[in-house]
Order: sequence, then C-alpha cells, then structure tokens
Amino acid sequence: MEYIGSSYEGEHKNNRMEGRGTYTFPTETRYEGEMKDGMFHGKGTVYFSNGSKFEAVWDHGLAKEGKLTFADGLEYKEEDWEYCDGYDRRFYTEMCHGLKPAGRSQLTDLDPPRKIPQGYYDCGDGFYDPKTRIVSDYNHKFLRNADDDEHEWIVRTCRKGWDQITGYQPRK
Repeated sequence: MEYIGSSYEGEHKNNRMEGRGTYTFPTETRYEGEMKDGMFHGKGTVYFSNGSKFEAVWDHGLAKEGKLTFADGLEYKEEDWEYCDGYDRRFYTEMCHGLKPAGRSQLTDLDPPRKIPQGYYDCGDGFYDPKTRIVSDYNHKFLRNADDDEHEWIVRTCRKGWDQITGYQPRK
C-alpha cells in the first residue's frame, strides 16, 4: 500500500484486511468500518476530505444502500430532492438562513465564496489548473489529473479565478 500512498490500520486475517479498520486513500479520504478479504464489507463510512461523508452497507466492495451527507449537513435524497432543482435554485445555506438583501449575490454555498487563484477554476473539490490539467485540493495538494471530459466540463461550467467580459462588445 505504501507504493500507492494508501494506509490501513485495523484487524487482519491471513494477512488480509479483515474485521474493523480504517483505510486511508492518498487524497486523505478515508473509510472506517468493516472489511472482509481486503474489501469494504458490512457497515462503514467513507469520509471525504471536503467534509462530506457516505454511510453505507457494503457487500464485497460495493455499496448496497447508503446515505450521502454533504459537508454543510445537507443529506442527499434520491426521492423528493428539494435542493437546487429546476424550480428552486437557492443554495442550501440560503434555504436554512434566508436570502441576502437585494444587490448582494451569493455565488456559492460558502459565503463569502472561496478565493480562486488567478488562472484556475473551482471545480467543487479543489482548484483546477487548465494548463497542467491537474486538480488540487483547497490546500493545494494533488488530487488527480483531469481527462478530456472533465477538462471540458470544468471549463464550461465552473467558476473562474479571473474576470471575463461577456455579452456585446463593440468593434474597435
């Protein structure tokens, strides 16, 4: 595991991860729970580095049922999802604490929004550098390399770390 940057602390059986333990990924995401034959198996929780968590019942590495809770406490629901749908685009914090006065926009669920370095994008779990195609967490630790599909999605949809004039521009 040291070759891939992961670690495990917990019970073993026949030199395999088995019983209760904590498996930590290189991204500092960690799983705490039951293991069987080296896989998540039984009850366990994945804690993401952004503060979100996924509590689930696992079967040989596959989540059979679970609950995702975002870092701000919002629980994801497949049915009756009321957050940021096609009719109501408010952020969760706006739903809980009300809207800002007229003229003061809330750009993200964080208020004030995270400052994005010049030339980067905020892709939700970190900053993206389109020149190197590297996504780093908000503490500037490497998360992953973006493939072509993720690059295109980030450039098309995510907040930029610079101002860009849009709309009508007269010819010079």
